[in-house]
Amino acid sequence: MRNRELPFFADASIVGDYKPLYKYWEILKKKSLPLDKAILNRDDFRFLEEVIKTTPGLDVASLLNMLINRFIERIDCKLAVQAYREAYGIELSEEEACKNLARILAGWLIEAGKNTGILKLRFSWKPR
Repeated sequence: MRNRELPFFADASIVGDYKPLYKYWEILKKKSLPLDKAILNRDDFRFLEEVIKTTPGLDVASLLNMLINRFIERIDCKLAVQAYREAYGIELSEEEACKNLARILAGWLIEAGKNTGILKLRFSWKPR
């Protein structure tokens, strides 16, 4: 995926492919549904900042899971299934599609947090 195809502040370091999210947005637009639950907002950044401040040393996997739980409630699972079907031609259960789309939003927030200076990712295999 080329940089111009990435959402704002994304860099594809956590999320390898944003195609299902773009398909989800297209479906929402076609159905004249609001996109606000499917994009990052100020509250998401505040939440990330609070988590980073109150949980120092949190690993990326735990942060990702925490954020997935935050975003999953904002996804219309039926439309997520449709997005994966249109993006890849695969049939996922509503639960899988919803969780996968929430994972994309969570990864995007981590990338955005990194690129805006809210958080720094440390790699355990790299010397400090």
